[in-house]
Amino acid sequence: MAMRRTRHTALRATPGRTLPIAIAAVSVVALAPAAAGQGNGQGSGHEHGHGHGRFTPGAQGVGDPYFPLEGNGGYDVRHYSLDLAYDPEYDRLDGTVTITARATQNLSSFNLDLSGMDVERVTVNHRRARFDRRGQELTIEPRHGLRAGSTFRATIGYGGVPQTIVGSPIVFGSPYGFLHTPDGAFVGGEPNGPRTWFPVNDHPSDKATYDYTITVPDGLQAVANGVLVERRDTEASFSRRPSETAANVFRWHEDSPMASYLTTIDIGKWKTRSDRTPGGIRNYTAVDPVLLAEQPDALEFFHDTTAKITDAWSRIFGEYPFSTTGAIADDARFNGEPLGFSLETQGKPVYSAVRSESTIAHELAHQWFGDAVSPANWKQIWLNESFATWAEWYWTELQGERTVADQARSVYDGRPFPDPEGRPFWSVVTSDPERDTMFNGRVYSGGAMALQFLREKIGHDTFMKLLRTWYAAHKDGNATTAQFTALAEKVSGQDLDAFFKDWIHSPIKPALPE
Repeated sequence: MAMRRTRHTALRATPGRTLPIAIAAVSVVALAPAAAGQGNGQGSGHEHGHGHGRFTPGAQGVGDPYFPLEGNGGYDVRHYSLDLAYDPEYDRLDGTVTITARATQNLSSFNLDLSGMDVERVTVNHRRARFDRRGQELTIEPRHGLRAGSTFRATIGYGGVPQTIVGSPIVFGSPYGFLHTPDGAFVGGEPNGPRTWFPVNDHPSDKATYDYTITVPDGLQAVANGVLVERRDTEASFSRRPSETAANVFRWHEDSPMASYLTTIDIGKWKTRSDRTPGGIRNYTAVDPVLLAEQPDALEFFHDTTAKITDAWSRIFGEYPFSTTGAIADDARFNGEPLGFSLETQGKPVYSAVRSESTIAHELAHQWFGDAVSPANWKQIWLNESFATWAEWYWTELQGERTVADQARSVYDGRPFPDPEGRPFWSVVTSDPERDTMFNGRVYSGGAMALQFLREKIGHDTFMKLLRTWYAAHKDGNATTAQFTALAEKVSGQDLDAFFKDWIHSPIKPALPE
């Protein structure tokens, strides 16, 4: 994620219009374990079904140190299929979401994360199941226990007006998640926004592949992760309209494992361009015409810059990890105020305005560091942001401008932007910045500075080998700080304990390397 160093001071709570909520259906092919003792007889923990072993509820969270209720235990999602209809006239989202998952324990009940929205009907393996809503937890009790190792299916009927997350110090106080725009929607979900618009195991440790079928009123387009596999015209019913109306359907497929916070659906009147980079990678760009009115070459700028940087990072960091690269650039605002961030949504980063070349370099570096190699939990966020910030600086160096060494020493000597609480830069621990300051400047520029000093300590060629080896070893999976520091010692042949203690594990200003 890249952010402007400004804060919004007057955020209001609810986007769009307040409307009666209609219900939609969601098919879920592998659902999460639910908690015990919740309503409708769910989570009783009793043994039922056939076979050996006790059936018990899955955990309500994966135990993330910053977001204890995000994600759920007892299952591993393999695939999501989202069949959605969005009507911007009423800010209304309805859909059928199919989640295919494997039980990792004998489950009597399981949970999905879902905030807001109305749930009408749930089935598991095509049979009606009891369910309960408490906070963000959707607890589901199938008619029969789900045995460890089995794959199962559920269907969830849901719908409503997705609510933007506001008023949180996370993301420098900027609203995030599902944002309603005048002609559609802009979705940037890091760190916990996906649960506001679909039922999900909302934690980066459970990656899955995705299919999207998105129906929108005629004249609008829908862009999502992955490759566009179908576009067609149809007649469709939207829940708040009295009769069927002309509509457009877009199907997108993401075939690489993806963390939930990297999902996006973006709806509007896009101008698009699609081809391949000089290196042969699919490249799809969508730009809001409002931005083109302000900057007529914005489509070409995003598309060509993305192609150039994607090919460069592929040569430097390793083969591009996904089926497509690209950009989605919207005139995204909340209550009239511009959003202050761009986000590395998988395969096609989202930009809330026309951004700089260095910002594009940052978001595309995330495709390797954050998207392909995702953090095991949110405490490890520096593995995303420090690495992408270092890459952003390195891009500037490659263009013959400021070197990374100069930029790192400028951060060291200067007065970096404080977090929203005014917390001093050096008091933040890069490897454990705490929840409400997880996007602090020391995680971005401070961690990038540490990586540059590591580069100087072990040598440029060894450092670049370290980055390439890190990506190759953990592609499509999750990783931790301990794994990175161990790999750095292995690749360099040096004892780096003292270095990492000073530069990423301590709330101090270390002595500048000689």
